[in-house]
Amino acid sequence: MSATTHHRACNLCEAICGLEIQLEGEQIVSIKGDKNDPLSRGHICPKAVALQDLQTDPDRLRTPLRRVGNDWQEISWDDAFELVASRLAEVRQQYGADAIASYQGNPNVHNYGLMTHGGQLLGLLKTRNRFSATSVDQLPHQLMVYWMYGHQLLVPIPDIDHSDYLLMLGANPIASNGSLMTVPDVAKRIKALQARGGKLVVIDPRRTETAQVADAHHFIRPGSDAALLLALLNVLFAEGLTKPGRLESMLDQPLDVIRELVAPFSPEAVAAQTGIGADAIKTIARDFAAAPRAVAYGRMGCSTQIHGTICQWAIQVLNIVSGNLDAVGGSLATKPALDLLGAPGSKPGSYGRVKSRVSGRPEANGELPVAVMAEEMLTPGEGQIKALVCIAGNPVLSTPNGRQLEQALQQLDFMVSLDMYLNETSQYADVILPTTTPLEHDHFDMIFNIFAVRNYARYSDAVLPKPDGAKHDWEILTQLGERLAAKLGVPAKPAPSPEMMLDFGLQMGPWGMATEAQLSLAKLKANPSGVDLGPLTPSFPERLFTPDKKIHLLPEPVQAAIQAATAELLAQPAAGQLLLIGRRHVRSNNSWMHNSHRLTKGPQRTALLMHPDDLAQRQLFDGQPVRVTSRVGSIDIEVCASADMMPGTVSLPHGWGHHRPGARLSVARNTPGASVNDLTDDQLLDPVCGVAALNGVPVSVEALT
Repeated sequence: MSATTHHRACNLCEAICGLEIQLEGEQIVSIKGDKNDPLSRGHICPKAVALQDLQTDPDRLRTPLRRVGNDWQEISWDDAFELVASRLAEVRQQYGADAIASYQGNPNVHNYGLMTHGGQLLGLLKTRNRFSATSVDQLPHQLMVYWMYGHQLLVPIPDIDHSDYLLMLGANPIASNGSLMTVPDVAKRIKALQARGGKLVVIDPRRTETAQVADAHHFIRPGSDAALLLALLNVLFAEGLTKPGRLESMLDQPLDVIRELVAPFSPEAVAAQTGIGADAIKTIARDFAAAPRAVAYGRMGCSTQIHGTICQWAIQVLNIVSGNLDAVGGSLATKPALDLLGAPGSKPGSYGRVKSRVSGRPEANGELPVAVMAEEMLTPGEGQIKALVCIAGNPVLSTPNGRQLEQALQQLDFMVSLDMYLNETSQYADVILPTTTPLEHDHFDMIFNIFAVRNYARYSDAVLPKPDGAKHDWEILTQLGERLAAKLGVPAKPAPSPEMMLDFGLQMGPWGMATEAQLSLAKLKANPSGVDLGPLTPSFPERLFTPDKKIHLLPEPVQAAIQAATAELLAQPAAGQLLLIGRRHVRSNNSWMHNSHRLTKGPQRTALLMHPDDLAQRQLFDGQPVRVTSRVGSIDIEVCASADMMPGTVSLPHGWGHHRPGARLSVARNTPGASVNDLTDDQLLDPVCGVAALNGVPVSVEALT
């Protein structure tokens, strides 16, 4: 049988690397990087090869399941849709619309069918209790650019290919392939930056894989990034190093308001809090200002902490006052082929329109913080959540205080999961609706093209045919929405297929048929390795979505947050305290890929990393079983001595904890690890946006007896 070659984008992380997949019949022979892909340039990581494992995994669900007592029973799609629609309608009729909640996991933005057709079901619920992985991830970014630039997706991207100085905080793209910066082949891009005389400076409590290739790395005390960033701004103002240039005319107020706000945060004042000496802080600020083309970038470590909103604001302002926003080699907005920002019905963002029932946390961009989801289920009263629609998510392992959420899920009246696995969360559902695999449906990156370091578009046809009786995710949402609409007595809203919607959006977009590029779905299909649309270019003020076409320099909630946090950010750190941070490995993406033997085999990657001095102070030794305890719980794990950790900091990877009974994950059960979110605190939140502080969690570590 002759082999056939198929081109595909890998959708397992934000890098969207191009692939060449060889088949013999329907058997996968090889998966390699596509050297003709203009963005990834042939680069892939081990996750891409594991697409084959996902396709052939015997644990993967292929038919709908219904819970019968403690057992599971296969049922038809028709029976499954009828059961789910009936139960949701009953809960809504008995308790009201807010009694039904939805949770959308990270895979939703990796699958364009879920993006185009999520509203076919969720739009009918009319509930304010909408949650997603956003509030354990990038919410401070989205909220900040909504306030400052007018749209939650207008995130300026580091122009790494042309920068001379990249200041990176709380990010590890060598492991993650970039995040809110789609940057495949990042190691070579860093080498190219250094080869042209540029510098990479990494700020992180751990000497990460990226820090190891940086020109300089500075340990920082977890949760103190805001103090460092405000001190960098302080130096720029105090030493007359600000140079906003053309940006100054775009600002809605003078820079002096920032000067006054950051005045208390001198390098000497924050040195103890951050763990970085005053001279080092001054050097970073001066080098940043002196570089011809510089950019500051902060990711998970800066976002998922108690001052994440302040951090992301300060990063934007650092780029503004140095003249590096909307500048080549600085940070630039993309010009995506499918422009969701300017599309009809696009939602720029929102904040504080409603608050959560129990603890009064504000919504942001239409969602409540997921950290309050469990309390909304457990606390009786009007508006209590009684049912949950969980779409492609595993919040038991990915949201704070996972044990509390388990208790909450068990007492729901009804739960339905769209998921390919019986995992740690879907095991509590009444019905599980499995979808086709990534290789069985077409693909287009609606979101990650918006965050790419180069303008680019790629469409991928399905590599394998859809099996008989299987359904794509968008088909499930559409048909379930039709059933629920009938139960509620409202008209169902018809929608064309994702492919038709994509073609229309491309033709009407900024590179569409009215432009020289004449981009359409047909053109992308004719170029299966993707179409290069060129480097990022300056686009402000035209690209701004604020009503006055101005950059809103100091949003009022940010100013209030800095003033409220000043004493804390300048305080002396508590002696002997241990702070927990997460970490990422190139073979892992949340809890997605842990049922692949090729990704989980090899050296121990789930241990607690701890500095040798911290071990010695507690009379612990390398490889010893220990108990780690936070306010909300304890876990037992092996400890690993690592000089790559800042003293006073310990680290656990996220997405693990597969020892829970009830899940059908045979490979993952052999390397269960422990769930860091059995330690993260549902009450330790960013006071502005409610994002969970997954980094900087106070813990204790003791020998396991």
